Amino acid sequence: MAKNSRAYTFKEPTSDEQLAAMRAVVRESARNEPGVYRMIAENGEIVYVGKSKQIRSRLMSYFRAAYPEDKGARILRDATRIEWDYEPSEFAALLRELRLIKQYRPRFNVAMKRDARHYSFIKISRGAAPKLNVVRGAGPDDAAVYYGPFVGAQRVSEAVRELNDVLGLRDCRSDMPIYFADQRELFQLGRTPGCIRHEIRKCLGPCVGGCTVAEYDHQLALARAFLDGSDAGPADTLRRQMEAASNALEFERAAIFRDKLSRLEALREQFDRLRFAVESLSFVYNVEGFDGRDRTYVIRRGIVRAELDSPKTRRDKAAMRRLVDDIFGEKPTTGSSIPTHEVDELLLLSSWFRKFPQEMQRASRVA
Repeated sequence: MAKNSRAYTFKEPTSDEQLAAMRAVVRESARNEPGVYRMIAENGEIVYVGKSKQIRSRLMSYFRAAYPEDKGARILRDATRIEWDYEPSEFAALLRELRLIKQYRPRFNVAMKRDARHYSFIKISRGAAPKLNVVRGAGPDDAAVYYGPFVGAQRVSEAVRELNDVLGLRDCRSDMPIYFADQRELFQLGRTPGCIRHEIRKCLGPCVGGCTVAEYDHQLALARAFLDGSDAGPADTLRRQMEAASNALEFERAAIFRDKLSRLEALREQFDRLRFAVESLSFVYNVEGFDGRDRTYVIRRGIVRAELDSPKTRRDKAAMRRLVDDIFGEKPTTGSSIPTHEVDELLLLSSWFRKFPQEMQRASRVA
């Protein structure tokens, strides 16, 4: 076991005597330093992974569970061994916890145990009258445009529906025949809209010649600008409609527009958070560690690409400089999406620097 690790095994976690013995070992052996811990079942299954700025205090809290149904009590009932490792800082512990959860997928870790299936993307289809589709992932060879990733497919789908309604974009089946108003035809035929949305003025009607190519493309560009964060037009439209209904004392109608606006703003907020990480989190991050164990993290596009003990000597600094040059010398990933396997770490780093903005002072931008 690692130098900064400790483990304790007990046979019957429901036994008061065994729990008392376990508590005594933690009280006497664990130190209040940053670290991660693992609760392990008799068959070797890691049932829970956690982290804390103060390992001893956190582990002791498990033995103070007031009710049998408390999560801490349930974890102890399943565990026969506990292990912990000390980390140099809270940031190191947070990063280590995430990686262990992704590696072992403990059944008691719910909040962070996500995989690609929990993320969705907004895909702009190709061909005539492109539409916005909510999909689970981006194909590696797909030339379509993707926005995301987003958490919560249902909420994203609701927001996309509002975006379609505001801008008049179609949401019909992908193989629906398209006939633009400026499309020349040998015979002019009367056509019936593929759905009711055109009749109630929520779709431009590219299936029945209700708009020109340029008119549809203009509305699609507004959708992309909204997702890019460069134009809040769709949200502004809903806000004006909400205010107009309120001024007319049509409060139920105003509430409908308020809910539509809320769904759009939630989508935009989530995308803004991801874009912040991708665009802003590229630097060398120096973290002061417990007992002088300082660490340096090379972060690019919101992902830790390398981590090492902070260099002390001239030789170590030169080696780190070469490492940084290699990482930032690579051609950056292009496009609107990021690999789904990197999403959790990107979200973690984004949350960390938003919660502790002063930590950005420890970051050194790479020229």
